[in-house]
Amino acid sequence: MKTAWTDERLDVTLGYLLRAGVILAAGVVSIGGVVFLLRHGQSNPDYHAFRSEPPSFRLVSGILRGVGGFSGRAIIQLGLLILIATPVARVAFSIYVFLRERDRLYVAATLLVFLLLLYSLFFARV
Repeated sequence: MKTAWTDERLDVTLGYLLRAGVILAAGVVSIGGVVFLLRHGQSNPDYHAFRSEPPSFRLVSGILRGVGGFSGRAIIQLGLLILIATPVARVAFSIYVFLRERDRLYVAATLLVFLLLLYSLFFARV
């Protein structure tokens, strides 16, 4: 027997989901920062030239390889990916709840938001 999702239950569950995502992301970024400082804390930064992240850290596969190699920068990037994924997970969970409740209007609206989020993350170029 399915339990109905009240508005209050949905709000509380989504709040826990967002909170857990942010806490997890902060923890991962903190670990990455500690690793980075342990490896590079004594080096002098060069503020005359801007160097962005290496190209390998611009892809999820490169970030995961870097995490496997215990790279501080890669771990920080993973934490940022988790932070970005948190609201996307919220929208995906909302679709699940609305599907379970058979609320077609909200499924359609939330699915549109989800597709727009995915498009902006994977296909949109600035």
